[in-house]
Amino acid sequence: MSFRTTTAIDYVEDVSPGSGALPPRAWYAASDATSLSLNGSWRLRVSPTADAEDDSFAEPGFDAGNWAEVTVPGHWVLQGEGAFGLPIYTNHLYPFPVDPPHVPTENPTGDHIRVFDLPEDWPSDGGAVIRFDGVESCARVWLNGTDIGEFKGSRLPHEFAVGHLLKPAGNVLAVRVHQWSAGSYLEDQDQWWLPGIFRDVTLLHRPAGSALDFFVHASYDHRTGEGTLRVDSDVDGRVSVPALDIDVETGETVTVRVDPWTAETPKLYDGVLVTEGERVPLRIGFRTVVLEDGLIKVNGKPLLFKGVNRHEWHPEKGRALDLETMREDVLLMKRHNLNAVRTSHYPPHPAFLDLCDEYGLWVIDECDLETHGFTEQAWRDNPVDDDRWTPALLDRAARMVERDKNHPSVVVWSLGNEAGTGRGLTAMAEWIHGRDSSRLVHYEGDWNCRDTDVYSRMYANHGEVEQIGKELDGGTHKRRELPFILCEYGHAMGNGPGGIADYQELFEKYERLQGGFIWEWIDHGVTHPELGYAYGGDFGEELHDGNFVCDGLIFPDRTPSPGLLEFKKVIEPVSFEGADGTVRVTNKQDFAGLSAFAFEWSYQVDGESVESGSLSVPALAPGESADVKLPEPPAQSPAGAETQWTVRALLAADTDWAPQGHEVAWGEVPVAARSLPSVAATDGPVAGDGVITLGPASFDARTGALKTIGGVEVSGLRLDVWRATTDNDEGAEWLTGVRCAEQWRKYGLHRMRHRLASVELDDDALTVRTRVAPAAWEFGLATVYRWTSDGSRLRLTVSVGPEGEWPVPLPRLGVRFGLTRADAVKWYGGGPGEGYPDTKAASRVGRWESTVDGLQTPYLRPQENGARADVRWAELGGLRIEGDPEFFLTARRWTTEQLDAATHLTDLTPGETVWVNLDHALHGIGTGSCGPGVLPPYQLHAGPAEFSFVFSEIPENSEIVDVS
Repeated sequence: MSFRTTTAIDYVEDVSPGSGALPPRAWYAASDATSLSLNGSWRLRVSPTADAEDDSFAEPGFDAGNWAEVTVPGHWVLQGEGAFGLPIYTNHLYPFPVDPPHVPTENPTGDHIRVFDLPEDWPSDGGAVIRFDGVESCARVWLNGTDIGEFKGSRLPHEFAVGHLLKPAGNVLAVRVHQWSAGSYLEDQDQWWLPGIFRDVTLLHRPAGSALDFFVHASYDHRTGEGTLRVDSDVDGRVSVPALDIDVETGETVTVRVDPWTAETPKLYDGVLVTEGERVPLRIGFRTVVLEDGLIKVNGKPLLFKGVNRHEWHPEKGRALDLETMREDVLLMKRHNLNAVRTSHYPPHPAFLDLCDEYGLWVIDECDLETHGFTEQAWRDNPVDDDRWTPALLDRAARMVERDKNHPSVVVWSLGNEAGTGRGLTAMAEWIHGRDSSRLVHYEGDWNCRDTDVYSRMYANHGEVEQIGKELDGGTHKRRELPFILCEYGHAMGNGPGGIADYQELFEKYERLQGGFIWEWIDHGVTHPELGYAYGGDFGEELHDGNFVCDGLIFPDRTPSPGLLEFKKVIEPVSFEGADGTVRVTNKQDFAGLSAFAFEWSYQVDGESVESGSLSVPALAPGESADVKLPEPPAQSPAGAETQWTVRALLAADTDWAPQGHEVAWGEVPVAARSLPSVAATDGPVAGDGVITLGPASFDARTGALKTIGGVEVSGLRLDVWRATTDNDEGAEWLTGVRCAEQWRKYGLHRMRHRLASVELDDDALTVRTRVAPAAWEFGLATVYRWTSDGSRLRLTVSVGPEGEWPVPLPRLGVRFGLTRADAVKWYGGGPGEGYPDTKAASRVGRWESTVDGLQTPYLRPQENGARADVRWAELGGLRIEGDPEFFLTARRWTTEQLDAATHLTDLTPGETVWVNLDHALHGIGTGSCGPGVLPPYQLHAGPAEFSFVFSEIPENSEIVDVS
């Protein structure tokens, strides 16, 4: 006879969502009912297993005085300097054996205690509930020694009735939190595993007759301009909206003229729900979401999502975000032209949705569900296709929908992410459709769209997206009639993402393509005393996915990356295209006119603005364009000067998210191209004792290597084809078919050898012939350096001819050299930030200044960065360099090889030499870290090439003088 003993911790491995919690309901920040925040300092004891300690800690009078103190909200592994364990990062692999619903005996368990008194004004009547807004991954709760329940669903609220247990003073709230539970199988999102009570804990008084659940239905009829309001409430009461003269009973429908809510015009009406025992403030936005004509429409118009996926993250606090950090995220999004957020891959802190309502962002609200690790066993035993787990799935869906249903910003519910397919997802979709018909349902894994209202994919390449736009993608009949979005694209890992302008062009060309969401918002670097920011593997994880957790548009400190600046330009709400003194202005918004913007022009001569003024642009409805005449050029420009117009759209007045004058869009209209630099070959090379002189330069007589230009020492000038590989170069083979960096290294492009063939002195030129090739292979580059001079300036013409069959593209093609002294950098060309062939939409032509250090982009894993595109001329280290044609400029205080070898920024130590790259061409960036590689127009294939640079010494203390 065998038997199994039931233990007090069986709930940890129970597939049910828990017991004791109240039904889910609408969340609201405040009412006139009394509340008490229980955030702050708690006592904590962490045990190695779930059953290491008994439950006596939950009893009143237990002495926890020798326990550690931690902050709630918070994660215990991010507090105590490692004393309570360490973070774990995996992308999709479960960091424990896949044996559902079981979890390891080694299950870190944090016992938390908070002792509190009721405020003196705490009402003596009615009841009370305690609300937990987020606990990872499973919690059991006691109040004053009474077990009130346990729950799973880490990023979802749970409330417990506790009024009968409260006492005026000395209340003991005890919470046992387990890192692993059956719920962990449903929470395999690509992020750090971080146990703890990481969202607010609040005690709420519930007076007799207080509001329970309520549902604000606020639709808008775009044909009549009227809004219809009905508030359904579990407790009868009245609803008033003073600005609309509304005062009706709950459940009663009223129709009035309103201004609609959109992400561009987020009009909210203040109202109040009054029941017998409570007044609940309402912020009401009228809008209607429908699936019509195969499109997602709001208020009668199709949407174009210009969005981002947002994990919650703070480099020191993890997912424990305060209101101001959430506000900073929303303001950054608005200031960079984003209009949408997918809450990957769980409902965010509810206050974030309040901010989306207030400032205006479309939201795809995603359920706390991902079972990605089951892909390793071909989805066998996947919980979403196992009826035993369905109650837990439905509980998660209900807690999301009920909590967030009154937010006008939420226009789509998402069932979750990367959880395969199954009956549980169908049950979730059916429940959501039945509960809320005013929104659409999304789930990317449902390619046949059995349960969803939107065809969604992630990382589909440009060609496939275009086929979908043309409705040539096949699939089921239902799918072909649905709108398409890329719920994830443009993987923002390290240097990149590349090719997003090409995606946007497709979105704007084909109506069915309704935009997408960049992956993702923020790098999940963890502040680290030695490494600066840590990523996967830096905490000794048994399994980890390295810096794949660092794939955001902003750095961990919320500094915008070049990728965010690029995205801002690509999705700007107004576009400018022009020629022949006219600029075509197009309103790319979905709902708003141009009244919020003021327009300016400026006229540049060789990168300097010589005059500017306001531009009168007619009122344009969304989608409309107008050709606007530019003024006459201010003056006759010098012969050979490059001239252009720049037109900008600025905020005409202060808004809630940016001040007057904030730039939202810009465009350049070329007028006259520059004259290319020329150097008459009037000086010839002169051979001396081991030295060749040519104009202002000296060369090694044996090798032909450049040594000086005037008083400036130059070292190591030679052809360069290697770059420190980017995360996108390293690639994801499962998507691109090949890892670009792997092939580059296979064929030795990181270790090219330079063979000197000849050093030739002619009457007017010094010519150095070489062959550049990798060991072990027969292909190479025949490279000729031809030097000429007019006595004061030095011209280098580089001719490159491929030999043999090149099996891979080149990372770069240009010259590299070292300068012994360089700090300040000035240039005329693309800026102010970095730009590469497929990431330079945001690079505008002008005169810019920086330091060498300021040119660097601090990607968390060091890699190729900092190139300035389309440079006409640059000055640094005492040299002026002019390009024929334009070039990419990079300068740094370490070699490419040192950059390539570094794993963290702290590995890079500045040296005495500044290494400068002048590149004729660069291979594009792409999104191969998790997405398509570099598109053909941006690939750098070996082929015949010729390019020139003109060098001259800058006299000390001189001003910039353009002599091109």
